[in-house]
Amino acid sequence: MKKIKYFGQTPTTIILSALIMFFLVSMIINPSKFIDASLNGISAWAFNVLPSVLPFMFFTKVLSSQNVLPKLVRPLSPVTKTLFKTPPISMYAFVMAILSGYPVGSKMVCDLYQQEQITRTEAFKMSAFCSTSGPMFIIGAVGIGMFKKAKIGYILFLSHIIGAILNGILYRRLKVKDEEKNTAVKTDAKTSLSDIVLNSTLSILSVGCIITIFFIVIECFAPLLNLLPNTISYFLQGVIEITKGCLSLSTLENVKLSCVLASFVISFGGISTILQSLTMLNSLKMPVKLFVLEKITHGIFAMSVSAIFVLFL
Repeated sequence: MKKIKYFGQTPTTIILSALIMFFLVSMIINPSKFIDASLNGISAWAFNVLPSVLPFMFFTKVLSSQNVLPKLVRPLSPVTKTLFKTPPISMYAFVMAILSGYPVGSKMVCDLYQQEQITRTEAFKMSAFCSTSGPMFIIGAVGIGMFKKAKIGYILFLSHIIGAILNGILYRRLKVKDEEKNTAVKTDAKTSLSDIVLNSTLSILSVGCIITIFFIVIECFAPLLNLLPNTISYFLQGVIEITKGCLSLSTLENVKLSCVLASFVISFGGISTILQSLTMLNSLKMPVKLFVLEKITHGIFAMSVSAIFVLFL
């Protein structure tokens, strides 16, 4: 089907250009407000993301560059084959993703693909359950720091993990049409320490850039979001940027509802986190629509599980 064009451009291009112009004009009109938003984004990255993600990103990169992982995860082969129809090493990626949080899981999937330890189809399947947040953010930052209740943090974390497992089962029969040969540059098992440091640094800097940009995006849409009821407004903030959304949702009077909505936001990850993950999955040529669908279904599963758990609050 031939794409419709206006003034030689597709509707998507026109909408995107209009949004960018809207952001630029908003920043020009009130620069101080958006400088503050940028600083808040940088602060959120520096004090919440950088300390927890960078060490895990570095050490998992070192470990995955060694040829010892297949032996370590071989006993888990029956579990991964039965649940997810993926190789044993996917369990290692799943565990490390749970421990370290976004976007380390996606980075590990990409690394395993580059090392030719998994196929493109297996990488797509693994993305459904290896793109997860971590306990430091869910239990510490959200549960204790925002909701002021450790119990809520544990409910959100458990719902998140169960949701990821159910999501992996849902996509276990996923197949990529015309499976492409792995054209990614294969990484050397003896990657130098300086290469690992550089790779980890560039990856975490790209994450900080995306977080900062989306703090600005939320600030641009603030006048429109403020017109909506608080519950909807806060939820939409979370759909855009996970940290900002969870912080806002924690202020709602209905704790059970805010907990369920926060569960979806954490598992969906927000557009900001999705872009971070897609940046890591670049060499896979991961379809954006497929990855977004995987995150939506993960959010739905986690939200449904948390709706049951909150009955005991």
